[in-house]
Amino acid sequence: METYDCIVIGVGGIGSACLYHLARRGHRVLGLEQFDVPTDRGSSHGESRVIRQAYFEHPDYVPLLKQAYAGWSALEDVSGRSLYQPTGILVAGPADGEAVAGCRLAASQHQLSIENLSTAQAMGRFPGLVIPQNLDVVFERDAGFLFVEDCVRAHADAALAAGAELRTRERVRSWQSNGGTVRLLTDRGRYEASRVIITAGPWSAHLLSELNLPLSVLRKVMTWHADRSGAMRVENGAPVWFIELPEGCFYGVPGVGGESVKVGEHTRGEAVTDPFTVDRGLRASDLLPIRSMLKQLLPGVSPEPSRLAVCMYTNSPDGHFIVDRYPGNDSVVLAAGFSGHGFKFAPVIGEALADLADAGRTDLPIGFLGLSRLLQKAE
Repeated sequence: METYDCIVIGVGGIGSACLYHLARRGHRVLGLEQFDVPTDRGSSHGESRVIRQAYFEHPDYVPLLKQAYAGWSALEDVSGRSLYQPTGILVAGPADGEAVAGCRLAASQHQLSIENLSTAQAMGRFPGLVIPQNLDVVFERDAGFLFVEDCVRAHADAALAAGAELRTRERVRSWQSNGGTVRLLTDRGRYEASRVIITAGPWSAHLLSELNLPLSVLRKVMTWHADRSGAMRVENGAPVWFIELPEGCFYGVPGVGGESVKVGEHTRGEAVTDPFTVDRGLRASDLLPIRSMLKQLLPGVSPEPSRLAVCMYTNSPDGHFIVDRYPGNDSVVLAAGFSGHGFKFAPVIGEALADLADAGRTDLPIGFLGLSRLLQKAE
């Protein structure tokens, strides 16, 4: 049986960052991933992930975001790769809706710079977008998108360079904790470690079954569309955008170098009972809301997709992450329920997980993400 200081189960966006932070601290650490690194089977793929600071989900995320921005910059230096594309983000929605009001609240509480624009000003600045007149608009300059697969690859490569081991296409079947050690059974062998960190995305409920976490997994479709006008390209000044409409919340990422525009719906999604068998094809029902949205908001973009990808959201009941130690077991640390908005936090959450594994605590402001809030509600 091979023995390690720490084992990370699941080497996607969060797991690869955790693996890196543990390795750079000198631990003998192993990453176990049931697919490849990166992979298109989980939640950290699809070319891009939006990153922003005026966080409408909750102002408490902002201090973590500032750390995350610094972490991505540091990873660019370590890897020699360009991982972040600044574009700014335009957020539009009802004045009393979640998105715009949340942005303004986060900006006010944390002294962030945002612009309030009229719809005419917004469309004059970004002519590829048609924004309904009844919506409020804010623009945050310090935002953009991350090249998601490159980010995962950079964290994993940096972890390996720091001495980590990584084994792919090896599935963890079960784990057991006995005192100060944890034993793992995979489809290839057995391992033992002083600490185990579970960052398994849509497979978290299975590996944490004894906790009976109230997690729900949703199938989410991302599509790419030709930009016939050229107005929605990075080189022409197009931003990332997020628009809250009565029929749902939609987002888009501009194309780079003539590449297609990526769009998706943040709300809704089909429940996934088994992450291994999620439907990765394109259905007619997937396209109905996307076509309607594109015709309304982006008339210069083709409503027909040139390609697609399917990922999964693993949602917690309140939409906030779960980052904590396993109840009653200091040898196991977990991160789950990133609810479709967690990737941008990978460097800082990875560091927090390494702290929890190392010392059982962290100075990073993750208290509001503790597991106790959900267990108390379940009781």
